[in-house]
Amino acid sequence: MNTYKGSLTNEDYHLLIEKKYIYSKNFNENQIQPSSIDLTLSDECYEISASFLSLSANIREDLKDIMIDKIDLGKKYVFKKNRIYLVRLNEIINLPHDIFGFCNPKSSTGRLDIFCRTILNHNDEYEKIPKNYQGEMFIEITSRSFDIEFQKGDSLNQMRLIYNKHMYLDDADLREYHNKFFLTLDNNNNKIQPNLNNGLKISVDLSSKNEINAFVAKKNTPLLVFRKVKKHKIELYWESLKLLDKKLVIRKDNFYILRSKEKIQIPKNMAGEMVPYDTSIGDFRVHYAGFFDPGFGYKNGSYAVLEVKTNEVPFILEDGQSIARIKYESLNKESNVLYGKEINSNYQNQGLALSKHFV
Repeated sequence: MNTYKGSLTNEDYHLLIEKKYIYSKNFNENQIQPSSIDLTLSDECYEISASFLSLSANIREDLKDIMIDKIDLGKKYVFKKNRIYLVRLNEIINLPHDIFGFCNPKSSTGRLDIFCRTILNHNDEYEKIPKNYQGEMFIEITSRSFDIEFQKGDSLNQMRLIYNKHMYLDDADLREYHNKFFLTLDNNNNKIQPNLNNGLKISVDLSSKNEINAFVAKKNTPLLVFRKVKKHKIELYWESLKLLDKKLVIRKDNFYILRSKEKIQIPKNMAGEMVPYDTSIGDFRVHYAGFFDPGFGYKNGSYAVLEVKTNEVPFILEDGQSIARIKYESLNKESNVLYGKEINSNYQNQGLALSKHFV
């Protein structure tokens, strides 16, 4: 399309829709975010026996061997915990030669402990959208903490597209930006020195001054209806934790919602992505939903919410311990739409926030 480099902006996605590089019969303008686009579930769904990638075939060919049941998501359907479902997405893509991309769960999806990842035909990686890809997209969904009701039109993941190549900012660039404006603030909105090491390292807030330090998902809960916002009582789904010794033992098979100690900002000419696994910090996952749009934390900063789950052994987190890393990359131009209340973003200026489903 052009010789730009870097992540696409809101107006780029409008153009891709207009030219049918991204196509959906049911497309809604609200799906377009500042530097990503929300993807939506179609009515075509399958329960499957195993996760898979279609390296040498189309997804539909590989489905034959692992399909347990075919499900019509035109009607409401309950996805049971720890079962694997595959849903065709409404969006079809026909990308030009200079655009590639990645998918990621949305914030609300990650905060519900829904493990999901996008699968494409003849592709050897989850979530990856190669240049020149043409065809359907599918999403694999496993809810790990709650039984959840879904239906056609629900949006669990998002796609971020990039012109030509990623344009990641190095630590010197980030330090220069912080000196002029800010990347990190304390809880009184004072600038604090960012911990820069191949991106912005953020720490966990387990201070004994907090009323609540963490939420942990309960094991036996009522059905959660994905479409119902601010309709589910927190106490039926979550246990709140108050810590006195500034330490938290993260136990295997439990799912925790924590928050960063720092308030952060994603400048309006950048996009951010939190690395889900960082073995130099610890053998645990800190984020399902890694994309941060430009304008997140604009003006007063916003805490990063952390979705934490250990893979193997229990481990102890201490107040102020580095827990995650955010990579910043340049947009191909400054976005004319920013994350925030003007586009009804759910988590601007958030604290220790559960997903939008709870009240």
